[in-house]
Amino acid sequence: MAQIIPFKAVRPARDKVGLVPTRPFQEYAVEEVKFQLEHNPFSFLHILNPGYKFQKEISGSERFQLVKNRYLEFKEEGIFIQDEVPAYYIYKTISRNQVYSGIIAATSANDYENDVIRKHEDTISHREQLFKDYLKTVGFNTEPVLLTYPDSDVINEITSEVMQERPEYEFSSLNRDVHYLWIVNDPERTEKIREEFAQMEAVYIADGHHRSASSWLLAKESKEKNPQHTGEEPYNFFLSYMIAQSNLKLYEFNRLIKDLNGLGKKEFLMQLDEWFRIENRGTEFYKPSKKHHFSMYLDGEYYSLYLRKTNYEFTDSLSTLDPYILYIKVLRPLLRIEDLKNDHRISYLPGRNESFDVKKQVDEGNFAVGFGMLPLTFDEIKQIADAGLTMPPKSTCIEPKLRSGLTVYEF
Repeated sequence: MAQIIPFKAVRPARDKVGLVPTRPFQEYAVEEVKFQLEHNPFSFLHILNPGYKFQKEISGSERFQLVKNRYLEFKEEGIFIQDEVPAYYIYKTISRNQVYSGIIAATSANDYENDVIRKHEDTISHREQLFKDYLKTVGFNTEPVLLTYPDSDVINEITSEVMQERPEYEFSSLNRDVHYLWIVNDPERTEKIREEFAQMEAVYIADGHHRSASSWLLAKESKEKNPQHTGEEPYNFFLSYMIAQSNLKLYEFNRLIKDLNGLGKKEFLMQLDEWFRIENRGTEFYKPSKKHHFSMYLDGEYYSLYLRKTNYEFTDSLSTLDPYILYIKVLRPLLRIEDLKNDHRISYLPGRNESFDVKKQVDEGNFAVGFGMLPLTFDEIKQIADAGLTMPPKSTCIEPKLRSGLTVYEF
């Protein structure tokens, strides 16, 4: 059963909370990072980019240690404070198009090992090890793993009650999202939340497979080195954001391919014809409306591709996924894209971006062809996870995307 517990968060002082948290680092352009570092002394980017203080690019173990040093400075200067009582933290964001709310908590690494926390993506060993070493050096976790759970009336009732009260934080970020945080530390509520999660057979990783795996590796290593291990040590848990399945938003990833693998346009279309019924839509924008329907933009024109189901055999839940079908029937055999993670000939655009971005990239000559599909449903992801299967990389883009530096979990 899922062990989701309260913890004593390290978090920004209230008067600085609008200045500290950041988007995930990979979302920033170089110019944005530079601007933040130059003009915002409270930005969490100063911790993530410790070399800025010395005007030097730093990497590896040296960077890890300096990250820890900058973090300790934030605590020493009162930019970060730590709660004295373990708590759950209800976090809500309001954007132009969506409202998200969930519970920030500490999640058992043992549940990851025992498949109570279920996965749907493969991880890369060297990335797991690298991030494990990072966590071991810095001693904290600040970017929550996004976990999802079946909707719960008990949790919904508690969070609704709490959100009627004055929040600890209320601030806006530069992208105009509004953020709220409530602290839940009274024993009655925390115990109800803990008990409700404990009754769940499984929770699911929505985003953060490598972070989860790395935290589990750290817990395993720490346990082996601690003869007094009890299972209650902070290293046995990692930071998570628990959000109900109904509150997730799923987008597709469009595929962009650099070239046609030496095929001419007509030859490529003829080879596609074996597995798809093809309709030329001309310059009319086309987006699929049904499962197993795909869009393709090639040489200034849109095409609809309908899977010929009489030719295709559905054998398990993986074989029904559109990203998998596109991979085994088009990308791998026709375009020779074997490694979806590392092949430089393929790029991905999340469906939350304008679909016209695919057209723009092809028209400008950056890519030869683009493919689109419907987003997966969470039921499809759940079926994959429950069956112990893994989806192709970049099968789905899941929101919300969480900010770093709002709550920190120390171990």
